[in-house]
Parts: sequence; C-alpha cells; structure tokens
Amino acid sequence: MKIAVLGAGAMGGLYSAYLSRHNEVTVIDVNAQVVEKINADGLEVQEPDGTSQVYHPHAVLSTEGMAPVDLIVVFVKAMFSESALNNNRSIIGPETYLMTLQNGSGHEDMLGKFVPQEHIIIGTTQHNASVAGFGVTKHGGSGMTHMGCVTGDVKRLQKFADAFTACGLDADVSDGVQKMIWNKMFTNVSASALTGALQVPLGFISADEHAWKLCCQLIREAVDVAAALGMDFDYDEKVAEVKAVCDKSPNGLTSIYADLRDGRRSEVDTISGSIVRAGVRPAYRPRATASWWASSMRWRTVREHKRAGAGWKHCPREGIEGGTEVQVYTGR
Repeated sequence: MKIAVLGAGAMGGLYSAYLSRHNEVTVIDVNAQVVEKINADGLEVQEPDGTSQVYHPHAVLSTEGMAPVDLIVVFVKAMFSESALNNNRSIIGPETYLMTLQNGSGHEDMLGKFVPQEHIIIGTTQHNASVAGFGVTKHGGSGMTHMGCVTGDVKRLQKFADAFTACGLDADVSDGVQKMIWNKMFTNVSASALTGALQVPLGFISADEHAWKLCCQLIREAVDVAAALGMDFDYDEKVAEVKAVCDKSPNGLTSIYADLRDGRRSEVDTISGSIVRAGVRPAYRPRATASWWASSMRWRTVREHKRAGAGWKHCPREGIEGGTEVQVYTGR
C-alpha cells in the first residue's frame, strides 16, 4: 500500500516508521533538517523497553510530481492541516483516503474539502510518543488505533486496519469511533487546557481547590455537549479519570503548556474550541463559559501577551473563586 504521512513529529514519526515495515511510506515535513536526517540515517524509534530500531521511510519536503497514494495519514497540528493538504494536492487522487488521528473533533469538515465523505477516516490512537531529536522518536506506550467513517459501511475500512495491524499498530474498525474520540477529549479540554492557561503542571490542577473546581466545570460542559449530540458519558466517571491522570503525573507538562510557554501556536482551538463549536449548534446551547474562556487562548502565546503589554503577576484567583494567588496573564 502507498501511504503518505503528513508531519514527521512525534506521532507522525512513529506511524511512518512502523508502517514502513510492509508498505511504501513517504513522510512529509517542512523541516529540511528532519527530512535530511531521515533520508541519510533513517528514522529511529526508541521503545519503552529500552531497545531501539531504525526504519527507512522516504522523507520529502514537497510531493510535487509524485503520483497519488492510497492513504494519507494527517499528523500535523490541526490548524496546519488545510494548508498542508493544499500544498500536497498532487498525491490526492480519486481513490485516495484521508485519515485523521489528531486531537480534538470535527476534522472531517475540513478533510471534506479534499476528498468525498466516503473517503474520510476518523480515528483515535492510544499510542503516545515524543520527539527525542532530529529523526528520533521516543515511543512512550502502545495501544489500539480505532478507525471509523463519516458515512457508509465501516467494513470497507478493514483493509486499512489490517495493514496497520500487520505493521505492529494494532487497529480495528468501529461504528462508535466518534464516541471514542470524544472520550479522549475530556482530559484535553479540562486539565490540559488549564495547564496552559495557568502555566502549571498537571498535579497543580487536581491539588488546588479552585483550579480543580474550574476543571470540573470544563468536564461538565463537555459531558453536556456530548449528551446533546447523542453520546452519553458519566460525569463522575470522567472526573475520576481526569483526576487519576493528574495525580499519576503531578509534574507532567502538556503540549498546550509548552506551546504557550515557548511562543508557539497551540491546539487549544481544536480541542476546547470543538466543545464551543458543537455547543452552539441549534440542538444545544451550553453555558459556554469555561470552555469559551479556554478556547479564547488559542492565538495567545506568552510572547504575544508580552508584546501586547501584558505580563505575568501573582493575583487573586478571582475568575476561579477564592483568595489563593496564582500566576496568570494580566492581559491588556
């Protein structure tokens, strides 16, 4: 199978490496150093057990002149997906499928600009990985890759699940993948979003009374919106799961935290924003307070706030309630 992977970051690197075991894989990235490193030395995957293996997918900066592929797996950050696909239209043919395993929900709307709805695969993965250097991916943990479709019979996707499984990426197809995607979002839209906004580690969210109260409000809003869309989740169960994540990694720093700290655009609009956008549909209009607040951070990085005359200061947590001080953005 001819497969293209958009983005050679942590997850893109992991999937392009594994899929190259039995497929013709091209990984596409805008970083020339990454592309050169992969083509020269291969793509190294460091496994959780301490072993490592080098794989050899083909890496390119541009797909100009390339023939269409069977499958494109999108692993760039969601806000770059449309431009990335626009820049690589040459590999999208009438039989090409587009797959998103990205954080957040609603990506199928954008993918529909490039292929028919019948050729869109939405999914979620339990794998996690991080970038350990140019051309080096650290595999943090394994799990299932769940695939589903926007319309039609999900069974037609079995060939892709089989191809992934044959390469060591256990996969299945499911009619309930949309609910799986939402299930994965609860930690991201609550604790992860707050680590970025407050610039604190995960442990602070569950340990601090006022931060935890806001976290629970975010979970409640997400549960309410999901219910309006026909997906029922138990609020208390989701709260317990999010708390367990925070307690298990008290010093954990999320990608939203790091992006805002380092002046990069974060995926908060994709994650928290998906709750807001779903919530303003005619079927349901939630109390889009906490989710809207988190989503409003989408273009604001620490650097941008400082340029705008903002800064950091210790002040009462008035927006959260209570008198304990916390480091927050002062804004304009």
